[in-house]
Amino acid sequence: MRHILSTLIAVLVWAGGALAEDKAGEFDYYVMALSWSPNWCALEGDGRDSPQCDKPLGWVLHGLWPQYERGYPEYCRTSARDPSKRQTAAMVDIMGSSGSAWYQWKKHGRCSGLSPEAYFEQAREAYDGVTRPATLRKLTAPVTLPARLIEEAFLNENPGLFPDALTVTCRDNRIQEVRICLDRDDLTPRRCGADVIRDCQAKSAIFDPIR
Repeated sequence: MRHILSTLIAVLVWAGGALAEDKAGEFDYYVMALSWSPNWCALEGDGRDSPQCDKPLGWVLHGLWPQYERGYPEYCRTSARDPSKRQTAAMVDIMGSSGSAWYQWKKHGRCSGLSPEAYFEQAREAYDGVTRPATLRKLTAPVTLPARLIEEAFLNENPGLFPDALTVTCRDNRIQEVRICLDRDDLTPRRCGADVIRDCQAKSAIFDPIR
């Protein structure tokens, strides 16, 4: 009897998980995450010996993430074929490495409901649609600054952006990312969901120069 009961519980848990599985193409908006490459390399990239850290990169595309109004889908099942090595290699100029492009497709791109070609094209369109502040590329030494200054720099360079459409994140007292919320259809800025909109409040976060 105990064996039958445990089997029944396992079946119910499996069924519940299957019903709750995220479905490709079902989401509300995108979050485009831009990572400051020198800080990412200082935090973890150097430890991984990532090829990204051998390049003079500034803001790189961490990912274009399908998002719910609260939470996000991930690792969705999709009928689309996975990208080829050529397709992921073609994203190196804005994503830092082909490995990063592959991982972003696996975790987030599959949930877009798009083919790899269309997803990477949309990711590049989103990246190209935002002006990254050129002044940040001119630093020659690490500085500490309020995280809000990074947000202000993006707002000044992008008239279509507004405070609730982007957020700055920090990690280990370093500026980590700028995350911009975009309409899923035309990639125009929109208000971020409540779980994305929270800004880093650091007043003296480290910002490393491009190597």
